[in-house]
Amino acid sequence: MSPPVTPVASAERLPARSEVVVLGGGIGGIATAFELARRGVQVTVVEKGVVSGEQSSRNWGWCRQQNRDLRELPLAQVGLKLWREMNALTGEETGFREKGLVYATTSASDIATWEAWGRAARDHGVDTRMLTAAEVSERLPGNAGRWIGGVHSPTDGHAEPGLAVPAMARAAQRLGAVIVQNCAARGFETTGGRVSAVVTERGRIACSALVVAGGVWTGMFLRHHGIKFLQASVKSTSFATMPAAAVIEGGLSMENVSLRRRLDGGYTVGLNGQGQWQASPWGLLQARAFWRTFLARRRNLTYGISRQFLDGPESFARWTADTVSPFERNRVLDPAPDAHLVARGLERIGRLYPALAGLKPAFAWGGMVDMTPDAIPVLSPIGRQPGLYVCSGFSAHGFGIGPGAGLLMADLVTGARPVVDPQPFRYERMVDGTDFGQPGMI
Repeated sequence: MSPPVTPVASAERLPARSEVVVLGGGIGGIATAFELARRGVQVTVVEKGVVSGEQSSRNWGWCRQQNRDLRELPLAQVGLKLWREMNALTGEETGFREKGLVYATTSASDIATWEAWGRAARDHGVDTRMLTAAEVSERLPGNAGRWIGGVHSPTDGHAEPGLAVPAMARAAQRLGAVIVQNCAARGFETTGGRVSAVVTERGRIACSALVVAGGVWTGMFLRHHGIKFLQASVKSTSFATMPAAAVIEGGLSMENVSLRRRLDGGYTVGLNGQGQWQASPWGLLQARAFWRTFLARRRNLTYGISRQFLDGPESFARWTADTVSPFERNRVLDPAPDAHLVARGLERIGRLYPALAGLKPAFAWGGMVDMTPDAIPVLSPIGRQPGLYVCSGFSAHGFGIGPGAGLLMADLVTGARPVVDPQPFRYERMVDGTDFGQPGMI
């Protein structure tokens, strides 16, 4: 059920010391390590499973500015600039192509939202263009939808998640970064009130800074140390198709389904907004913080419960530094895809594109998306714990903004001037709620 990911070699030994330790081998953690290594900082990545084994390989691969929350837009622009350079930076094929993104709709409210966003985004220099019904038809030949309009961002693009994150990891290794896989971090130690070491299942790594980039597992790790982190998990389903006719070259978002052309000639298909909110002990305790998000998304959500209730990222699991942690019992979180969503996606594609009728899935997968109450990530130091940083809560936006997030994190850890204003991503809003308004755009 896991999508294919190119392997990354793992260090055989755990270093005794590293200037910075990054927990998590997803795009946030790997991009941070890459940027630190580019600056000559000694950095070690500790990953409980394998690089890009969880959500960083399970997303759609979109690298976009279009329809980003305006608080997140400057970071998305930094990320897109880096994506354009990524093949050269890594010396490998990441699959990035600047082929543009198109959104099409039958909803007047969508048109109004996109028009308002476009007016605001132009102040940031975003190339975004509203499309009439006729222009949508012209841009989407062979599409049978009766769209009233759309929006087009010609300078956005896409990459291949299974190639890109491992390519960044190998590039970081060539610059001196150490990556240790199948090694779970159980906690951290402090000296004089400051982070001084990370304790793993294989031993201890002394360090001066710790970046927690654990995806859906970040909250559990932080709660183990008494640090509050508001985070909910939503299960998603996506799939890849067999090679098929090239009806589009970039990305296309329509009502209930999205397509993205793959390097292998097939399509990555996503079900827009279709997710399963899984009940969990911690989720029930933080329900109030997520109420507005729930109200905004509930129309497309289903609900369920799984074995993660007892041992997943939002459970009440307890452990010590010398006992097996939940991270070791869950090396790679690999939820089963929902077959009915795959069938629904195939039916929808065939109806909208007769040339793709009868299209077969090559493989399908489930993923767990880590959400914050305002759908904006936390990229920040934790003031109450010197030496501790968080890079998590990407809320389904992580792949596209990942390179930018890594650059910002490297700035924060090294004390450099931040590439963008870090205020919207500060940790403190997790505990004081001052920045929480309506949840951001997804």
